[in-house]
Amino acid sequence: MLSGRRLDLLDPSPLDVEIEDIAHGLARVARWNGQTSGANIFSVAQHSLLVEKISRRAHPDLDARWRLCVLLHDAPEYVIGDMISPFKAVLGGDYKTVEARLLNAICVRFSLPVGWPDQLLKIVKAADRASAYFEATRLAGFAEEEAKAFFGRPARLDAGVEKDYLTPWEAETAKARFLKRFEELAP
Repeated sequence: MLSGRRLDLLDPSPLDVEIEDIAHGLARVARWNGQTSGANIFSVAQHSLLVEKISRRAHPDLDARWRLCVLLHDAPEYVIGDMISPFKAVLGGDYKTVEARLLNAICVRFSLPVGWPDQLLKIVKAADRASAYFEATRLAGFAEEEAKAFFGRPARLDAGVEKDYLTPWEAETAKARFLKRFEELAP
């Protein structure tokens, strides 16, 4: 990692997890394998911020600790990258095991529970699917009906939120905004 930490993928230690490494990596990992419109990639960091924003709108009473979990839901991708769901299914259990170990280490590092409650998992999944719908229709060339079949139709986003969060940011902007939101939510 840029911090100088050496992260063992098979046995990740929370002591080797740094938020700056996560933000840096996620800001440079492309969603949709880079197949999006715009001068910049649509990064996993930007996606994570959009998912957290959507979840906050749907659940305004969600406390900061759970919002931090939402923000970090794809954090393992700072090391292993973002793979499309069909390919994850082909890889099967080994990929999911590595991803789960990384998320567990990340959770321990930031004093979050390792096993998230089912209600939180539902919130993350719903906001993640809503984000995927908007990304698919605004950035990845999906027709609305096609995206609806894959992701369902989410509630509308405010025009300002849509313009801001669905215009791909430069990597340094994504990193800075991710770190800023982390700092706002971290205990």
